Amino acid sequence: MALTASPYERALAAIDAVSWRGIKPGLERTEALLAALGNPQTALRGVLVAGTNGKGSVCALVDSVLRAAGVRTVLLTKPHLISYCERLAVDGERVSEDGFAALIGDVGAAAATLPGDLQPTGFEMLTAAGVLFAARQHAGAVVCEVGMGGRLDSTNVLDLGVAAITNVALDHTEHLGATVEAIAREKAAIIKPGDTAVTAAHGVALEIVRERCREAGAVLAAVDPALLGAEDRGRDGLAVHVSFDSERMTVRAPLLGLHQAGNVVTAVAVCDALRARGFAVDAAAVRRGCETVRWPGRMQWIDGSPPLLLDAAHNPAGMTALASALRTLASDRTRVVAVFAAMRDKDAAGMARALQSAGDIAVVTTTPDVQRAAPAQELAGHFTPPARAEPRVRDALLRARELAGADGLVLVCGSLYLVGEVLQQLGV
Repeated sequence: MALTASPYERALAAIDAVSWRGIKPGLERTEALLAALGNPQTALRGVLVAGTNGKGSVCALVDSVLRAAGVRTVLLTKPHLISYCERLAVDGERVSEDGFAALIGDVGAAAATLPGDLQPTGFEMLTAAGVLFAARQHAGAVVCEVGMGGRLDSTNVLDLGVAAITNVALDHTEHLGATVEAIAREKAAIIKPGDTAVTAAHGVALEIVRERCREAGAVLAAVDPALLGAEDRGRDGLAVHVSFDSERMTVRAPLLGLHQAGNVVTAVAVCDALRARGFAVDAAAVRRGCETVRWPGRMQWIDGSPPLLLDAAHNPAGMTALASALRTLASDRTRVVAVFAAMRDKDAAGMARALQSAGDIAVVTTTPDVQRAAPAQELAGHFTPPARAEPRVRDALLRARELAGADGLVLVCGSLYLVGEVLQQLGV
């Protein structure tokens, strides 16, 4: 690394330097790292959010409501769109690059005191940095998004008092298991003894969450968004019927797609659980927080000729929800052209089928600048007829705009990394 590298660049290099360790499920390294940092997690309270889809949206909603209630929040999400600094935010403001670099420096120094078998992965370093950040910011509430799974995810070192599981579907099957039941058990393991648990899972996944709550002596609030109802207002967002503090109310949110109604209902239930545990959240804060939430890269509409719709859905269930929303959001557009990418470990064929269920959509496949990205030409074969392949994201976006025309719509989907690269190119 050049001597002129900034502290932030040196922090990124420190994370990259341990990336060869890859994914190593288990809590022992994170526990040892936090112990070396003085166990900053012990006084933290808030909510830990797992789920196959929607957990980031739920985190953003809960954080927005808590801030509207005057609670000092730290929001810990993953992965990021453009900058690692997006993963750590206090009161809605992301950490500065220098602040991020200082945290990674302290975490790295603590890691250097550990034996070889307890050396952390890059993800575990980021988890520890987030916990340290929350403690140093004297967070009134921590809203933390779980990474992959739950039981062995490094964030599971946290016991924040409330645990949420948005839903359960097939994803990361090589690590979590090939059935909904197996994946549900992994995610339900974030529920700690004495917690309040919230879930919108259904069927066998709900039964497994119930079983975990019985084992842990946790109180469960199971919500069914379909029973409460919502109004899809297209590009104006949603009006969602929710229950808070035993009262029915309607909240509005700028989130696009009817599938987000489930995330709103779940988030409000989480806020109700936090209220019951002593957080000063009232109905007015719930309304304000839902109305003002922002969650970039998830059904994000960008006006233009043609406009763009960006969504980070990266599994068949998420893509099915996107395809359903597209029927409303694109109803006044003459043509939809999708720019699609996927990581090698994802079910690209399943996502392709789900996307094409939305109707006559032209597709341009591409390859983001990420090692895990599948080649554009390989992805093209998953579509019928085969998609056009443009390996460079910039070229794929240009081609899609040409094909869509001024009255069409360009959809960017399949990968958070693709969405982030496009946002960076657009300067949004």
